[in-house]
Amino acid sequence: MADEKKDAAEKTAKEAPKAAAKKADKKAPAKKASPKKAAAKKAEPKAEPKKAKKAEPKAKAEPKAKGEKKAASKAKKAPAKKAAPVAPPVVRASARYVRIAPRKARLIADQVRGLHIEKARALLQFSPRGAAQDIQKLIDSAAANAENNHDLIGDEMLVSSITVDEGPTLKRFRPRAQGRATPIHKRTSHIAVALTPAED
Repeated sequence: MADEKKDAAEKTAKEAPKAAAKKADKKAPAKKASPKKAAAKKAEPKAEPKKAKKAEPKAKAEPKAKGEKKAASKAKKAPAKKAAPVAPPVVRASARYVRIAPRKARLIADQVRGLHIEKARALLQFSPRGAAQDIQKLIDSAAANAENNHDLIGDEMLVSSITVDEGPTLKRFRPRAQGRATPIHKRTSHIAVALTPAED
């Protein structure tokens, strides 16, 4: 019996280190679990940079919004800077079916075109041509239109344009020798004048 007890004690002594090793193996996974927890903890900080990256585009979006506001403000201010040029008023007068040939009237019209109204009146007053009187009346009519219709000063106008167009021709006949008839063409003109304020 004593021998059996000794054998049992020896076995238990031999088995004790094995049992301790088994316990150590069982405890080892618990130790390995702690590195997993550490890895999980390390993974948590990685999630934060992702949030930060997502937040960065929002931060970049703000300057775009400011840029859009600036562009919109520039677009609104741009039309204000470019003011449309105001065209000077044009005063017109016309005389139709004037009993003078257009070729003769154009000689006077070419002299008057582009002159100040006072100079044009002086030139027409002392011109020996018959068309000068009709053109002078027309220029005076245009000056009166400027005063009454456009509230402008008639004596401070400029003859910007004057045109002479051909009107209808009156056809007549004149008796000649030996019973012949000679045609006579009595030509007419349409005269138009445009005045603008003279620039000082």
